[in-house]
Amino acid sequence: MTVRLTDPIALGTLTLRNRLYRAPVLEGAGNTRDPAATYAQHFVPNVAAGLGLVIQGNTIVLPEGRTSPGMSAIGERDRMRNLGKLTRAVHEAGGKIVIQLGHGGLFAIEGWHRQFAPSRSAPPLAPSRLPLWLRALSRSDTHIPSTAEVEQLAQRFGLVAAWAREAGYDGVQLAGSNAKLLHQFQSPTFNRRKDRYGGDVYGRTTFLREIKAAIVREAGADFPVLLKYTAVEETPFGRGITLDEGVQVARIAEEAGFVALTPVVADALPNSSICRGEFPGRSFASPAMRKRLLSATGTHLRSAAVYAGLWLAARKYPFTPVWNRDVFAAVKAAVHIPVLAVGGIRTPQEAAEILARGQADMIGIGRPFYAEPDLAARFLAEAHAPSATSTACESCNRCLVPQMLGMPGVCYNPEIHKIRKPRPPGEPAAPAMKVA
Repeated sequence: MTVRLTDPIALGTLTLRNRLYRAPVLEGAGNTRDPAATYAQHFVPNVAAGLGLVIQGNTIVLPEGRTSPGMSAIGERDRMRNLGKLTRAVHEAGGKIVIQLGHGGLFAIEGWHRQFAPSRSAPPLAPSRLPLWLRALSRSDTHIPSTAEVEQLAQRFGLVAAWAREAGYDGVQLAGSNAKLLHQFQSPTFNRRKDRYGGDVYGRTTFLREIKAAIVREAGADFPVLLKYTAVEETPFGRGITLDEGVQVARIAEEAGFVALTPVVADALPNSSICRGEFPGRSFASPAMRKRLLSATGTHLRSAAVYAGLWLAARKYPFTPVWNRDVFAAVKAAVHIPVLAVGGIRTPQEAAEILARGQADMIGIGRPFYAEPDLAARFLAEAHAPSATSTACESCNRCLVPQMLGMPGVCYNPEIHKIRKPRPPGEPAAPAMKVA
């Protein structure tokens, strides 16, 4: 029987009305006065258009550890519980919402952002002493947590997950990719520990497994826990995570009780490997954006390093349709829990093909929702239509630099807004957002 995008699916105890989800991206809500309202402006129109699941972008489990000022960070229970009006709005619109939990680790803004570094409470975290080439790139000292401190951090994830359940979230996803701390613990590039958190593939997943166990203790065994992780790691020096190891991690995660997996390719360094496309040169051509970047980095040399890093990454990681296909297909063949596809899926036909071939169980789309908030309605209607068109998003990456600097997560390409078609006469508008 052919699986369709419109078919329902269960992720553990979480039942979804279809197989289309909004992949976690930066909405820039973390530094706003009312994050719940900002998130709702993004998510409610998506869900009203038929989207089955929202995975809210990386939310940090400590007061520090963001990699962008636009991320949310949870210092106390009330900050999470204040997001309850967001979850209610999503539910009233007919969808479900999962919050992604993580930590920036080595690349947290407290280590590089001029506004945050002077007032940080502690150095950025790193799994172990950095290799020489990474020490040369690092802008600050780091703290290598002891075994007891890693245990405490795992417990913190569990506690924040319990607060998320109180706030009405339908589950959590661990942010184990994109060069963040959980990725760093999985990576032989970063993790050279000699305790139970290091060593072979199984040892390097100990932190993930202990976080999962802490969530069971704090939030309940029936609270769904998903995992996004780096199944293939590219690194400029040394050896990264191989696909064989990525498949091993998938089997370990299934045994540990994770209800769904999102395996991806990512670089050991934070760059555009996770959002492939053009070099965002026009961002650097803007005097206002250059001023913001200089304010964050502190020197022209560091601003130039950001420019060079994005330029090189754009050439190493050009846009390729469905760029994670080999990875999620290999994981799907190895496990029995749902596998979520993401990365370069731009047409309804691509979504339908992935499901029909049994390469994944759900289809994730991220940045195109910036340009096309009602994208779900078209994808769900056109998944099997031969004339279905691509998303409005051109993968120009003009959203990258603003996101990095904490600006709103929106489409910054004026040409996209010019070609967006108006709503046909007589077609009802999306329901009004409710965030009260």
